[in-house]
Amino acid sequence: MVNKVAFFDIDGTIYRDSLMVEHFRTLLDFDLMVSEKHATQAYKDWYKRQGDYEDYLDAVSKVYVEELKNLTKTDVEFTGRYVIKKKSDRVYKFTRSMLQKHKKEGHLVIFISGSPDFLVKNMAKKYGADDFKASQYIYEGEKFTGKVVPMWDSTSKNGAIDYFVEKYNIDLENSFAYGDTHGDFAMLKRVGNPVAINPARELLDSIKMDQELSDKATVVIERKDTIYTLQPNQANLIDVEETANNFSFE
Repeated sequence: MVNKVAFFDIDGTIYRDSLMVEHFRTLLDFDLMVSEKHATQAYKDWYKRQGDYEDYLDAVSKVYVEELKNLTKTDVEFTGRYVIKKKSDRVYKFTRSMLQKHKKEGHLVIFISGSPDFLVKNMAKKYGADDFKASQYIYEGEKFTGKVVPMWDSTSKNGAIDYFVEKYNIDLENSFAYGDTHGDFAMLKRVGNPVAINPARELLDSIKMDQELSDKATVVIERKDTIYTLQPNQANLIDVEETANNFSFE
């Protein structure tokens, strides 16, 4: 049997933020960060985001990985379950509706996410995903080794697609993918129905430069209670500061 699948990134695509950062914040709230001052500053820098979003996210993730070495697996998994219980409803209306629609149509729903596996596992259960792949945080008993097998870049997500194609005999041409950053580029390119959700500039640039992907992709922007859809070449990239400087009050 050949299956149609909907691949979903989570952070920024389903969930309105980052599950990893949400867990980071929870560890701070529970006073579980050993280097609290350093961790708090990393979080504040990420929260202000006056520079590139992905640069700040990378900085937070490095502090996060170091801090997890000081915690037991029991504490990490407990706080991870807390995050999903308290925060997992904070999702985009569009992707929540699409999750429901794909399941109603009998499509497999698969999450491919750069967030930690112990968070993604519970998020997949919450939204009824059939399978998932996430960044693996390697433990030896109760101790986190500091080793992470990533699932946040385009290469690793492309490998995940290969794995699932073989596992489920997937018809990629009639399948779907949803993502928001450049790490989702390969995933979007592999399917017949790619959708970029509130895409970061780097992803939108890459889609525009790839004629095949540009022709078949749809861009979806969700703001407040309104959803906009457009083709990639209709999405004009505008420099924020240049626009502000040129804005006229006359």
